[in-house]
Amino acid sequence: MRLPFLPYDPKWKKQFESIKLELQAILKPLAPQIDHIGSTAVEGLSAKPIIDIQLGVENETDLELLPDLLKLPNIVYYEKYNQDWPERRFFILLNEPVDKIAVPDVVKTGEEIPAILHDHDLRVAHLHAFVKGSADWVRHIAFRDYLMAHPTVKESYQTLKQHLIQLEWVDGNDYNTGKDEFLKMQERNALKWYRERQQ
Repeated sequence: MRLPFLPYDPKWKKQFESIKLELQAILKPLAPQIDHIGSTAVEGLSAKPIIDIQLGVENETDLELLPDLLKLPNIVYYEKYNQDWPERRFFILLNEPVDKIAVPDVVKTGEEIPAILHDHDLRVAHLHAFVKGSADWVRHIAFRDYLMAHPTVKESYQTLKQHLIQLEWVDGNDYNTGKDEFLKMQERNALKWYRERQQ
């Protein structure tokens, strides 16, 4: 499959702010830190037009409360990913209610992801939840800020993405593996840079 890929659009930040307000109201009991991450957060980067949002909660107990709090008509919880990445809870915000497109609101461990959920045109946002301050939480913030502060790295990432998007992929996860080598190297650089700035 070919994935959607658009030039940077300033509307993405406005879209994030709108979703953030909704999430703040829904998740008020947890008061999470809500950050715009991923390529749509970095001015000048082309991206799949899906907003990546990081929810930072205080502890693992709060992490376990998220699936119930985010049980909404247009959100799918990918419980099946917990087995491979137990520190994260992952949700997809859709532009249609799940009952309208006949998909479950939870994709459980051992279940196949319904084919229609691979249609990126249905996706509005990806919600990635972690305990605030955890290694994964820091990594996403550090990489975003590093790209913003290092134009040459951002340009290299843009070039890689422009190449990869021309290829056929099984799904979005398959596409992400194509970026793995670059991301691992630059995330190491980003973490070093980020930690030095925190001192």
